Amino acid sequence: MKFAPNFVFGTATSSYQIEGAHNEGGRTPSIWDAFCDEDGKVFEKHNGDVACDHYHRYEEDIQHIKRLGVDTYRFSIAWPRIFPQKGVYNPEGMAFYKKLATRLRAEGIKPAVTLYHWDLPLWAHEEGGWVNRASVDWFLDFARACFAELDGIVDSWITHNEPWCAGFLSYHLGQHAPGHTDMNEAVRAVHHLLLSHGKAVELLKGEFKSVTPIGITLNLAPKYAKTDSVNDQLAMNNADGYANRWFLDPVFKGQYPVDMMNLFSKYVHSYAFIQEGDMETISVPCDFFGINFYSRNLVEFSAANDFLQKDAYSDYDKTGMGWDIAPSEFKDLIRRLRAEYTDLPIYITENGAAFDDELVDGRVADQNRIDYVAQHLQAVSDLNEEGMNIQGYYLWSLLDNFEWSFGYDKRFGILYVDFETQERIWKDSAHWYAGVIEQHKATIPQEA
Repeated sequence: MKFAPNFVFGTATSSYQIEGAHNEGGRTPSIWDAFCDEDGKVFEKHNGDVACDHYHRYEEDIQHIKRLGVDTYRFSIAWPRIFPQKGVYNPEGMAFYKKLATRLRAEGIKPAVTLYHWDLPLWAHEEGGWVNRASVDWFLDFARACFAELDGIVDSWITHNEPWCAGFLSYHLGQHAPGHTDMNEAVRAVHHLLLSHGKAVELLKGEFKSVTPIGITLNLAPKYAKTDSVNDQLAMNNADGYANRWFLDPVFKGQYPVDMMNLFSKYVHSYAFIQEGDMETISVPCDFFGINFYSRNLVEFSAANDFLQKDAYSDYDKTGMGWDIAPSEFKDLIRRLRAEYTDLPIYITENGAAFDDELVDGRVADQNRIDYVAQHLQAVSDLNEEGMNIQGYYLWSLLDNFEWSFGYDKRFGILYVDFETQERIWKDSAHWYAGVIEQHKATIPQEA
């Protein structure tokens, strides 16, 4: 594996998954607090009330991050800490992130901050959430407060993490908060998520005249047809439209894919919510493009499915989530993005894997995770040899944490967390990743 001297290595987390302190510092509930309280939504009704207690243990966690040797740490800001009520700003909530970012900088770690990683304030949900166009203004109030207080100490901004999850998985498939199953709502929610992204970019560059890089993170999963049949090829096209093109096309081409608009129109009887100027705003130029990559999907035709596709059986090796391990398809994805969409610098803002980790005599021997990350880092190295301009890699995740609807049943961390004692234990993968970073830094020519 070869990486340029300016290639950055990082690790990542998100607020609701690690912070805990759910009713401290002025924080009010988010949609995830409410979702966790509903029967059958989250594994064994787990919740983020305590999570990894990062809110109280951030100093200790920063020392782990420093010991890893990463250049940068990606975290998100809990919106309900900053605006616990509509129009009510909470300085105490912001103070936590100011301390966190300042301490990271003091240790030589660059803070990469995600504004929205799914913890919509409950008050916003009660007024329609992302389905309500007013959500764009609420998000801008939140973004403005974050930019005003943190822009000088933040190294880069990400507006949204995985709008596919915040939109389709949450409002159409019902697997994430708020758990709705309404395609009309979902398409509107996605539009407002993307519109709020564009408006936030304009805000940072316009009103704040900031030079801090800003972008968006999409989770992208390349789709492959089970066979060469016309039906399976159609299934692949629709699966790609639902997961990938519905987000890539507006962000980079200023339009939604017409084939998917037609397909969705069974539920979306009017696209009048797309107002004049919206698409220009959504496609406002950014400074980089963040990609979360975990897997690929093999699909086949299904007449029973509204969008005529379903997952097909795949004989690939799988992670603990049941996801295909697919580093070569990751390469296909990046090449496609370069050919069809963008020449912006790319950051892999998440990549990693859950496995059934076991703590034995104080050690977690997670060779399967090491293999997974090594294969994807090798792919990044190979892609850069082809001139694909991937400038950084964030391993997901620093800590075992609250894995959304899977609760604490799935472990993605390179640090094992004993959720009873909150002890952090380095897995073999953490030691290995630290070694990769150290070796990279050892090969960087030192300035005279």
